[in-house]
Amino acid sequence: MTDERDAADGFDVTFVGRATIDLTVRVPHRALPGRAAFGSPPTASPGGKSLNQAITVAQRGGRVRLVANVGADPWGHQIRAALTDVGVDTRHLTLIPAVTTGAAVIEVTPDGESYITLALSPATELTTPDVERVTTLDSRVVVQLDLPPEPVTALLRRRPAPTVIGNLVPHADLEPTLLRHLDVLVVNQHEAAVILRTVGGEPREAAKALQRLGPPTVVVTAGPHGAAYAHPHGSAAVPAPTMPVVDTTGAGDAFLGSLALDLSRDIPLPEAVRTAVQVGSRAVGRRGANTAT
Repeated sequence: MTDERDAADGFDVTFVGRATIDLTVRVPHRALPGRAAFGSPPTASPGGKSLNQAITVAQRGGRVRLVANVGADPWGHQIRAALTDVGVDTRHLTLIPAVTTGAAVIEVTPDGESYITLALSPATELTTPDVERVTTLDSRVVVQLDLPPEPVTALLRRRPAPTVIGNLVPHADLEPTLLRHLDVLVVNQHEAAVILRTVGGEPREAAKALQRLGPPTVVVTAGPHGAAYAHPHGSAAVPAPTMPVVDTTGAGDAFLGSLALDLSRDIPLPEAVRTAVQVGSRAVGRRGANTAT
C-alpha cells in the first residue's frame, strides 16, 4: 500500500541499507595473538553505513529517509531516537520484536585508523518486501550493494529514481550485470581492487575500469589522497586537504552522504566530488562515525 505521506513530503535522498550500533574502543595498539590489549572504556553509538550517510545529509540540510531494520531492543530505540533528533525520516526504519540489533566492533589506534568487525543480526537484514513497501522512491536512492541480493535486485530492476547510487563491494550472489542499472557506483580504492580482482592501482584508472562494467559514472575514494571519478565527460582526480587525523571511522560515509545530496540538487559531478572530499576530510578530525548520540 502506498504511504500518502511519502508522496506529499518528498525527499532529496533515500538510503537503503543497514543501521547498527558502533561499539568503539580506543587502543594503544591492536591485540597480538595470545595477548590482550587494554583500551578505553567502550562507547555505544548509532552507526552503520546507510545510517551515517543519512545523518550527513540531514546535517547538511537535506530531506532524507532511511530504509533499514533494527531490533526492538535498547540499541534499536537508541538508533531511532538519534535519527529523529537530527531530522532523518524513520517511517521505514522497522523495529523487529525479539531480535537483537546488529553491531560494529571498532578499534581505533593512536594514528586514527579504525579496524571494524561487523556483527550482523541476520533477522534484521532487509528483504524484498521491506524494499517494495517503499513505493514512492522518487528521490535519489543510495543502496548498499552488500545487502542480500534479492532486495537489491528488486530495487535495481525497478529503476525507482532519477539517480541510483550503489556503494560497497556487491554481494557475492548479486548478478554482475545488474551494475548496469546503477547511475553511479561509489567505492573506496580497496573495494575497487576487490571488484576488479587487482592489487592496488591508481584510483582514476580504477574508476575508468569500473565504468566499463556498466555504471556510467564511478567514483573511487582514496582516503588522504582524495578521490577520483570517471563519467561520460571524462575523468579526473581530486586531492584532499591535509588534516589532523583523530578517527577515520565514517569518513567515507560522510563523503557519500555529501555527494548524494549534491547530486540530488543537480550540482555537477566534479563540483559534488570536490565538496564531498572536503566533507570527508573534515570527518577524520572528530571521534566516531557521526555526531549523533
